Amino acid sequence: MEQFFQLFLISTFFLLIVFAGIGIKILVKKNGEFSGTCASQNPFLNKEGENCSFCGAEANDKCKNLEN
Repeated sequence: MEQFFQLFLISTFFLLIVFAGIGIKILVKKNGEFSGTCASQNPFLNKEGENCSFCGAEANDKCKNLEN
């Protein structure tokens, strides 16, 4: 039981570090947005060549989001 508790604490600590890092990144970035919001730019996410639901860019187009 002691090993489980120790592993649980270590896992929780690492998760807190990860979430804190993401939070810091959002605070530091302009407008608190992540870069690369167009899935159409990633061939692994857009295997069917669909338009981006965020900005409407086609698979071969650059992101139409003016804030990037």
